[in-house]
Amino acid sequence: MALISSQAETEVQQKDGGEEDDRSVTNSYSGSGEDSLDSLLNQRCPLTPSLSPRKRTTSQSKTEPPLLRTNKRTIYTAGRPPWYNVTGTTFKEAFVIGLCGGSASGKTTVANKIIEALDVPWVVLLSMDSFYKVLSKEEQELAARNEYNFDHPDAFDFELLVIVLRKLKKGKSVKVPVYDFTTHSRRKEWKTVYGANVVIFEGILAFANKELLKLLDMKVFVDTDSDIRLVRRLKRDISERGRDIAGVIKQYNKFVKPSFEQYIEPTVQVADIVVPRGGENFVALDLIVQHVHSQLEKREITVRSALASAHQGQPLPTTLSVMESTPQVRGMHTIIRNKDTNRDEFIFYSKRLMRLLIEHALSFLPLKPVLVETPQGTIYEGRRLSGKRITGVSILRAGETMEQALMAVCKDIRLGKILIQTNHDTGEPELHYLRLPKDISEDYVILMDSTVSTGAAALMAVRVLLDHDVQEDKIFLLSLLMAEMGVHSVAYAFPKVRIITTAVDKKVNDEFHIIPGIGNFGDRYFGTDAPSDWYESDEGMDY
Repeated sequence: MALISSQAETEVQQKDGGEEDDRSVTNSYSGSGEDSLDSLLNQRCPLTPSLSPRKRTTSQSKTEPPLLRTNKRTIYTAGRPPWYNVTGTTFKEAFVIGLCGGSASGKTTVANKIIEALDVPWVVLLSMDSFYKVLSKEEQELAARNEYNFDHPDAFDFELLVIVLRKLKKGKSVKVPVYDFTTHSRRKEWKTVYGANVVIFEGILAFANKELLKLLDMKVFVDTDSDIRLVRRLKRDISERGRDIAGVIKQYNKFVKPSFEQYIEPTVQVADIVVPRGGENFVALDLIVQHVHSQLEKREITVRSALASAHQGQPLPTTLSVMESTPQVRGMHTIIRNKDTNRDEFIFYSKRLMRLLIEHALSFLPLKPVLVETPQGTIYEGRRLSGKRITGVSILRAGETMEQALMAVCKDIRLGKILIQTNHDTGEPELHYLRLPKDISEDYVILMDSTVSTGAAALMAVRVLLDHDVQEDKIFLLSLLMAEMGVHSVAYAFPKVRIITTAVDKKVNDEFHIIPGIGNFGDRYFGTDAPSDWYESDEGMDY
């Protein structure tokens, strides 16, 4: 266990001009009793520091935030790299930091400062406050009179908490309850959380459960003076939770302080790092961030290069369905493959192929017999989808071109979108944006992309769907053109996924482009000579 307790910390701040400014920050709070408490209540520093927030400089700091905001979307320009291997199995678990400490010790502040200093996307902050148990009517009456102990281990739903944190660590999508402190109950709508490279879990009893401790890769105890914690709790509970000052103090003396001494303070023994003064201890924060960065570097996975050298010479899988190459289909391929075809014709014949592909794919959906009565009063034995519904998911941006054909043949279909781009430095696919309909786990999903070359993007998209509990045998991957390499990659990793295309080309060149191929489908379809700023990859040629 490391103890970070220096009274003065030196912080290096990056200025606009590139110069460095050294500052020394010293904060010391001591004393007890009413005099010291009154002085703390009147001081501005503990609650609203006079120093303005400063940007932290780390070994991987960037001059611009890794976000691109549009009217409808927030997109990470620094994406999430693969968290699975070539078999499609989750290989890289999220790095979980546990933050423990007394009530109002500054755990959330420390968590937010770590997130800011890490400067990496896909960080999830999970609060233990979300997992308070649903109170009975009698318990709610006690809580209204400040007679219920919210700081006791029995107040928390540890069983649900362990399940949620374990799924998050494994990269799964989870639903997190939202607790309403004014009514002491859970709200009807839960929050969906997914895609964590780093999970920061904070709570007063974060170290009090053995199963929770097994899930934590780093354990940090935030140690703050009890008077300061009381002042912060007074301000928070009065302004944010609708409590009165007498009730807060009564609850603190009767429950909060004894519970801290009995259940929380002893868990400092299991901490890896103790951080006095919380978010003001920049030395401790820097050490934590450096360690997390080193752990993330060790967990990096390369997928595309492995896919390029795998499955060579293998027969095509039985899960692949290629549309019959009729003279009509071959004629349309001739037009869209021709580099001299103008954009209008390229779009027209691409749409025709997409419509045929969608119709062909729907024939693989399971149907059940159903009897209907015709207008003539006779019975007709027909067929109906054997399942709840169909959802379409496009891999942006080229896969989005197939949505119109899908909507033309499937009435009122729900649509989702996944943006996967290639990191030009690593050559790996990265997840930048995700929007999926609710309860997609029960649906048949038609996953759409214009072309599939190595299969790296398709592999990531399928993994995302599986992380949202979509059944593998209910996923249909559709593409106008695929390379054999991409077909093998998807089928090897996910043998139950149905792969459907209009044609399969044999080769992929050194730049991972299909040969003979179509070229950059997205550029040819949208009329862009080069990808725009947030379509940086050679998207449309697939990865």
